[in-house]
Parts: sequence; structure tokens; C-alpha cells
Amino acid sequence: MRLKLLGTGNAAGVPLYGCHCNHCITARGRNDLRRGPASALLEIGKKKYLIDAGLINIAEKYPVGELDGIFLTHFHPDHVQGLFHLRWGIGETIPVYCPPDSIGCADLFKHSGILDFKPQKKFTAFELDNLCVVPLPLIHSKVTFGFLFEYRNEKIAYLTDTKGLPPKTIEWLRENPLDLLVIDTSYPPEEDGKGHNNLTETLSIHHQLKPTKTILTHISHDLDIWLTKNHAQLPESVVIPRDGSIVFPCLINE
Repeated sequence: MRLKLLGTGNAAGVPLYGCHCNHCITARGRNDLRRGPASALLEIGKKKYLIDAGLINIAEKYPVGELDGIFLTHFHPDHVQGLFHLRWGIGETIPVYCPPDSIGCADLFKHSGILDFKPQKKFTAFELDNLCVVPLPLIHSKVTFGFLFEYRNEKIAYLTDTKGLPPKTIEWLRENPLDLLVIDTSYPPEEDGKGHNNLTETLSIHHQLKPTKTILTHISHDLDIWLTKNHAQLPESVVIPRDGSIVFPCLINE
């Protein structure tokens, strides 16, 4: 099982449009400092699964037949915007495993094209070949699922967007010790944002679940600046990734 983070930013991203702070000025000239919409690629052998679809160039990045499925955490635009172009393709359908959100986003359900939306039930496991997937409810302004992926006794949880975790989700994850936790961390410790964790909340979850590694994602402009100045304060088992980082089985910054 291999997990690569394609994007690690929140909806606004880094650099922030219109911002002329030193951090953003530097990021405009360095691709390695940019943060695009939070998304990932999960590879199981020759199978490839996209986690969230905020990248607008999905159709160019993944040729026909290369994606075996897409896991959607929820239907906010920064997590589905890449599907609006992809859906008009031709050929085999692409399964999209998603929460049971009857509203969706704009007309994606009405005109789904080659996308085959498959709403899932919370805590109800399903299997794709030898990959076991469990949708886990999160706390957000839209119905949102995180996903627990298990393959050959390796367990990864991908949890974004969320403000804390529901008690039953915490209980489930405590009973299934994680090799890797990828979790929404949008704000610095002193900020109390709606619908997303700040760093203090993420560290509390990290200490409760005790994964081998915790990876931050959905990072905002303000948190990125805070982390640049204060990264040494984090526990060794809590990692700040970059766009393109391979975070499992080991951390590699491409």
C-alpha cells in the first residue's frame, strides 16, 4: 500500500491570492512551497484510487483506464471540482465512493457522465479486491466521511474535513490501531475555525489514537506560516508534508 499526497492545502491554498507576505512571495517562485487542494493517490499493487478530486487537471494527469476508483470525503467544491470536466469523458465508468449526500455539488448527480456515484454507509466496510475500506463519519458543515484503508494488516486513516472527531469514530479507530493518520489541520493553535481542526485539536486526536505517524493536511496560509516558524515544537511522530510527498510506507518528498 502506497499513499502519495497530491495536495496538502485548504480551499484558498498557498500562495494566497492577493497576499504579498514574504511567505507567499517566496512560494510563488518555488513549486515545492505551494499547497494545492487536499487530495491523495492510494496505490494497491497496480490499482490506483484517487482520494478527493480537487485537482482541476485530473483528466490530464490520469489517462483513461488508469484510475480504478475515487473516494470522496464530501461534496464541497475544493474536493470535487476536478470531476466537472472528467465526467464528460467517454469509455468505462469510474466508481466514486462517497457519503450519502443527496444534494451533492451543483449538477454532478444529475449529469454524472462516466462517474458512477456509489453512496456508502458509515462504519459499513466494503472490499475492493484485497483492500478493506471503512467510511468513518466526521464533523463538518456537509455530510463528510473519512476513510480507513486496511491492506495486509496495514491501516491508514484519511480524515478531512473535520472539527474534532465523533465519539464513535474515535472508538472505532482506537480499536484499529493505525500505522498512519492523515488529518485535517487547518488553523494555528490559537485560531478556532469552523469545520476544521486547529493544531491543538489535531495533537489531542494524535495523543488519543496514538498512530505510528500523523500527517497534517488541509493546511491554511496562516498555519503554514506558523509551522515554518514553530515546526520544532511538534512531536517527532507528527509530520508536515509537502504537495507530492509519499507518506506511506515511508516519507519521501518528491
